Amino acid sequence: MQGPRTGVILAAGFGSRLEGVSDETRLKPLTPVAGEPLLLRAIDSLAKAGCARVVVVVGHGGDAVEREVGGAYRGDVDLVFAKNPRFDLANGVSVLAARPYLLGHEFVLTMADHVLGDEVMALAAAHHPGPEAATLLVDAKLDTIFDMDDATKVLAEDGRIVKIGKQIPEYNCVDCGVFVCSVALMDAIKLVFDQRGDASLSDGVQALASAGRMHVLDIGDGFWQDVDTPEMLAHAEQVLSARAARS
Repeated sequence: MQGPRTGVILAAGFGSRLEGVSDETRLKPLTPVAGEPLLLRAIDSLAKAGCARVVVVVGHGGDAVEREVGGAYRGDVDLVFAKNPRFDLANGVSVLAARPYLLGHEFVLTMADHVLGDEVMALAAAHHPGPEAATLLVDAKLDTIFDMDDATKVLAEDGRIVKIGKQIPEYNCVDCGVFVCSVALMDAIKLVFDQRGDASLSDGVQALASAGRMHVLDIGDGFWQDVDTPEMLAHAEQVLSARAARS
């Protein structure tokens, strides 16, 4: 039987490309998309993925983010804020900051700046990667990617990641920013950090991929959108409006 599942949201970065886009806030996780702050959307998405606890890793503007979101959240998950004082380093350090707060050995990881369709989170809810593995949700609809230059590309073969990165020349899907993981991903990131004094999430993913333990799960027709720039924000709101009109 699977144990309790924790959600992890990375919300520690500077978010400089989106800074000032909203009159309501200059902190990216609090930026509203179709009237709802990005971070509250991410918390709700992880609840739909079956998470009983959500750990929000904060750094830049962390006190304001915790105060605003902690006061506004009205959902049922246990909401915890973890501080990453080294938010100037790569995002793998934020992943490691969440480890003391995990409920079990399995967690679902996403970013504060990703808008995710319920159908995508339903896939995450039903998926279990195995005790020494992790799974990245990917989108193979390459002709629908709003900003391919900014996307993290993935080369997958037989359901496993071969390579991942923004600049890899050969790829067949892109990273949606949702991971269903065992703590093996954190172990892989920690090994890189111990060697280099820094580590990205992609470093951990590539390490597991090299061991044949990093899987992919295609989202099919599911919707997601990274919100890094004003243009991405406008596109996300346009798609959300169209989806709402159809429902």
